[in-house]
Amino acid sequence: MPTSDSYREDLIQFLKDPEHAAGYIEAILEEEDPEPELLRNALRKVIEAWEKSDRLSPSTKELHEKLDRILTESNASEIYTFVELLNSLGFQVTISLKETK
Repeated sequence: MPTSDSYREDLIQFLKDPEHAAGYIEAILEEEDPEPELLRNALRKVIEAWEKSDRLSPSTKELHEKLDRILTESNASEIYTFVELLNSLGFQVTISLKETK
């Protein structure tokens, strides 16, 4: 039986791939009864994965810290309310890789 540490390490390894990280965040945003902590944890895991693969700039780390404080204070209600509004309008949130030139 895998330990939780090995699961976490496997997840971090998985999230080093940008497409997998995008899908992971998107899945969290699609939750019907979202728990605010899920989004914060998902973002933390993506940040950790990218930090371990040396793809995290200092400015991105600062942005994450700022967003994490906001999500903590608001319980992520703004983001989930936005997603819920889009859903009721017939739209969906999609997280995709930014095209590079």
